Amino acid sequence: MSRPAHLARRAGLPLPPWLAHALRAQRGPVPWSAVTRGALAGGPLLCAALLAGRASLGVVAAIAAMLAGINDRPGSRRTSVRRIGVPALAGAAGLLVGTYAGQHLGAVPLTLVLTGLGLIAGGVSAAGTVASGAGTQLLVATAVGAGMPLPDPGWQRGLAFLAGAGWLLALRLALPTPGSLTGDSRLDFRFDGERAAVADVYDAVAALLDAAGTEHAVVRRAALTAALDHAQDALAGPRLRRCASSAAERRLHAQYAAALPLGEAATALAWAGKAVPARAAEGPRRLAAAVRGGVPAGPLPAPSRTEPALRALDDALLHAAEAFDRGGGRDLHTRGRTVVSLARTALGAGGREYGLRVGLCFGASAAVAQVLHHGHWHGSHAHWYWLPATAVFLVKPDLGPLVSRVLCRAAGTVLGALLFAGFAAVLPRPEGLVVLVAVCGALVPVAARHFAAQTAVVTVLVLALVMVGGEPQASASRIGETLLACAIVLVVGHLPVPGQRGGGVRARIDAADAAAHAYLAHVLNGSEDRAARWRLRREAYRTLAEARAASALAGAELPALARYSAGADEVAGVLERLVDTTTACAVHLDDSGRLTPRHTERLAALREELAQRRARVGRHRTLAG
Repeated sequence: MSRPAHLARRAGLPLPPWLAHALRAQRGPVPWSAVTRGALAGGPLLCAALLAGRASLGVVAAIAAMLAGINDRPGSRRTSVRRIGVPALAGAAGLLVGTYAGQHLGAVPLTLVLTGLGLIAGGVSAAGTVASGAGTQLLVATAVGAGMPLPDPGWQRGLAFLAGAGWLLALRLALPTPGSLTGDSRLDFRFDGERAAVADVYDAVAALLDAAGTEHAVVRRAALTAALDHAQDALAGPRLRRCASSAAERRLHAQYAAALPLGEAATALAWAGKAVPARAAEGPRRLAAAVRGGVPAGPLPAPSRTEPALRALDDALLHAAEAFDRGGGRDLHTRGRTVVSLARTALGAGGREYGLRVGLCFGASAAVAQVLHHGHWHGSHAHWYWLPATAVFLVKPDLGPLVSRVLCRAAGTVLGALLFAGFAAVLPRPEGLVVLVAVCGALVPVAARHFAAQTAVVTVLVLALVMVGGEPQASASRIGETLLACAIVLVVGHLPVPGQRGGGVRARIDAADAAAHAYLAHVLNGSEDRAARWRLRREAYRTLAEARAASALAGAELPALARYSAGADEVAGVLERLVDTTTACAVHLDDSGRLTPRHTERLAALREELAQRRARVGRHRTLAG
């Protein structure tokens, strides 16, 4: 929580959700690895281009490195290939399309093309985080290609964009994590992201066991879901071979798989609502330390076996100890998403609403930018990319509530533009601007904790880049264009649209409902396929987390938009309790072969509550079984 929000809370002044979200900032340690990569990305690229006499291509490469740095999130190196590489490919394609469209199309056809791209990119963005990043870079690069005239042909600009993003990705893959080279030489630093993610899972299991029987159990169970999702993604990144190719990676796969029954047993214990012996959490903590140190598990304290969930926990600990000693690759139980399922998501109600919102905002901002450009409102320079590019960052629903992003973007741009105006007045050119680009690149990962801070850093960085490329100092016009983009997005974002609003949230709720239904049916059918059960459980909890996140963002919109998703968070809460109950049923069925009256009565009550709440937020659907 930020200081203004904290002071308001202490004074007893409740903040509206949209303002509280705008003031909220993330906390955590400084990501020194990302800071190092940011400092070595855009600045050196720009310096090399200046030395080679190709400043314009250096600007494009540095912009690509900056966008790749925004997508450079914590995780494994393997995951970063997809998270950085896919959006970079989309950005290069957008830059190519924008360059040739800007050169050969008039204002009206160009605006129509940009609007169509916005519709497509917005729909695709509903498919997931990587798809959203690809859609963002596609549109931003298209706006830059069409609205930033440079002397280089389109194909050279596209290659320069790929080179810039590829350079940061190469740094991400090649540079070791600080401290990894001074530790145990037996640990391969290439897998430090996977190792940390798997260890965090065991720590999350221990934390959930500590919280069993307390009010913190729900939060700890959600933290376990987040840790499992992160570890699953870290281990399941793109690879040249189908299976893990090294012993270290196969061991991590086995350690992750061994954590699944531990998480299942811990969830069942938390559902029971009773405190567990303190020594029950010691086993998972020792396993977490063993993962981080790359050492055998050693002796583990056995919990008491007085009830089914404790017996399941004891069995899972023994299984984990064997997996640690034996190693060997195991199934990661990843979600089976095909091209057809992704297309169905993009073309569904959530994708259509997302695409329409992005397409209208991007098209409207491009149209206004064309009017200002041809009316010479920009002054002496011919760059009009800022307005539509700003609209893209503002309108993405999965990146935050609309009003929160508008407030943060406006404040960050004003601050960044004023700071750059001061720097431009005193720094030598181009040497001082190159240093400024390198410093801002290093600050991007730190500023990512708050959108306003990130906007301020990115504004300084981009203004420095375009000045190196030949654009005059334009801080005042950039502030005006940003405020205009904020106004366009606010107006267009609140316009009536065909169909029912809140489709994105309802689509997430529908997916979570279907996943919970599939998991419940598998457990109640008495199937002995544990791998299928764990895969269904992982999918149920992952879709629930996505539904929770979507409903929280929608609830932080202005009341005019938030009302369309009212009640979705309560439905997600009921679904979470249903999946927790299903997990407890699975553990009990493994032990005794039948359910207790408490289990069956709880399932019936949750089904009835779910049916009532679902009717209030959208299409009526229950988990009849």
